[in-house]
Amino acid sequence: MTDRLRERGEKLKERDPEAYARLVAESKAPYRGLRQFVYLAFGASGLIGAFIFATQLAAGRGDGDTLPNLALQLGLVALMVWLFRLEQKAAARRRG
Repeated sequence: MTDRLRERGEKLKERDPEAYARLVAESKAPYRGLRQFVYLAFGASGLIGAFIFATQLAAGRGDGDTLPNLALQLGLVALMVWLFRLEQKAAARRRG
Protein backbone atom coordinates (compact mmCIF):
# COMPACT_ATOMS: atom_id res chain seq x y z
CA MET A 1 0.00 0.00 0.00
CA THR A 2 2.70 2.51 0.90
CA ASP A 3 4.62 1.69 -2.26
CA ARG A 4 1.58 2.56 -4.34
CA LEU A 5 1.15 5.83 -2.47
CA ARG A 6 4.81 6.63 -2.91
CA GLU A 7 4.50 6.00 -6.66
CA ARG A 8 1.45 8.25 -6.86
CA GLY A 9 3.30 10.94 -4.96
CA GLU A 10 6.22 10.75 -7.36
CA LYS A 11 3.89 11.00 -10.35
CA LEU A 12 2.15 14.02 -8.88
CA LYS A 13 5.50 15.57 -8.05
CA GLU A 14 6.55 15.24 -11.69
CA ARG A 15 3.22 16.41 -13.16
CA ASP A 16 2.35 19.29 -10.83
CA PRO A 17 5.10 20.26 -8.37
CA GLU A 18 3.04 23.13 -6.93
CA ALA A 19 0.14 20.86 -6.01
CA TYR A 20 2.59 18.38 -4.52
CA ALA A 21 4.21 21.11 -2.41
CA ARG A 22 0.78 22.28 -1.17
CA LEU A 23 -0.18 18.74 -0.18
CA VAL A 24 3.10 18.19 1.64
CA ALA A 25 2.71 21.51 3.49
CA GLU A 26 -0.86 20.62 4.46
CA SER A 27 0.22 17.23 5.75
CA LYS A 28 2.90 18.84 7.94
CA ALA A 29 0.53 21.43 9.42
CA PRO A 30 -3.09 20.32 9.05
CA TYR A 31 -5.91 22.82 9.53
CA ARG A 32 -3.60 25.87 9.45
CA GLY A 33 -6.16 27.84 7.45
CA LEU A 34 -8.94 26.94 9.86
CA ARG A 35 -6.84 27.97 12.86
CA GLN A 36 -5.99 31.30 11.24
CA PHE A 37 -9.66 31.91 10.48
CA VAL A 38 -10.58 31.18 14.11
CA TYR A 39 -7.86 33.57 15.34
CA LEU A 40 -9.14 36.31 13.04
CA ALA A 41 -12.79 35.73 13.95
CA PHE A 42 -12.14 35.74 17.71
CA GLY A 43 -9.86 38.76 17.37
CA ALA A 44 -12.55 40.66 15.46
CA SER A 45 -15.10 39.68 18.09
CA GLY A 46 -12.79 40.96 20.82
CA LEU A 47 -12.28 44.24 18.97
CA ILE A 48 -16.02 44.75 18.63
CA GLY A 49 -16.52 44.00 22.33
CA ALA A 50 -13.65 46.31 23.33
CA PHE A 51 -15.14 49.08 21.20
CA ILE A 52 -18.53 48.68 22.86
CA PHE A 53 -17.10 48.69 26.38
CA ALA A 54 -14.82 51.64 25.59
CA THR A 55 -17.77 53.66 24.28
CA GLN A 56 -19.73 52.83 27.43
CA LEU A 57 -16.86 54.11 29.54
CA ALA A 58 -16.51 57.24 27.38
CA ALA A 59 -20.23 57.94 27.69
CA GLY A 60 -20.03 57.64 31.46
CA ARG A 61 -22.46 54.71 31.57
CA GLY A 62 -19.87 52.23 32.76
CA ASP A 63 -20.67 50.37 35.94
CA GLY A 64 -18.33 48.23 38.03
CA ASP A 65 -18.22 45.45 35.40
CA THR A 66 -17.34 47.56 32.39
CA LEU A 67 -13.62 48.04 33.03
CA PRO A 68 -12.88 44.34 33.73
CA ASN A 69 -14.88 43.39 30.63
CA LEU A 70 -12.89 45.87 28.54
CA ALA A 71 -9.66 44.40 29.91
CA LEU A 72 -10.87 40.89 29.07
CA GLN A 73 -11.71 41.89 25.50
CA LEU A 74 -8.33 43.58 25.02
CA GLY A 75 -6.63 40.49 26.44
CA LEU A 76 -8.52 38.32 23.98
CA VAL A 77 -7.39 40.52 21.09
CA ALA A 78 -3.78 40.40 22.30
CA LEU A 79 -3.93 36.61 22.61
CA MET A 80 -5.36 36.18 19.11
CA VAL A 81 -2.71 38.50 17.62
CA TRP A 82 0.02 36.53 19.41
CA LEU A 83 -1.35 33.17 18.23
CA PHE A 84 -1.74 34.43 14.65
CA ARG A 85 1.85 35.72 14.61
CA LEU A 86 3.08 32.45 16.09
CA GLU A 87 1.31 30.59 13.30
CA GLN A 88 2.84 32.89 10.68
CA LYS A 89 6.36 32.40 12.09
CA ALA A 90 5.91 28.63 12.09
CA ALA A 91 4.78 28.73 8.47
CA ALA A 92 7.79 30.87 7.50
CA ARG A 93 10.15 28.43 9.27
CA ARG A 94 8.64 25.50 7.40
CA ARG A 95 8.98 27.27 4.06
CA GLY A 96 12.64 27.78 4.57
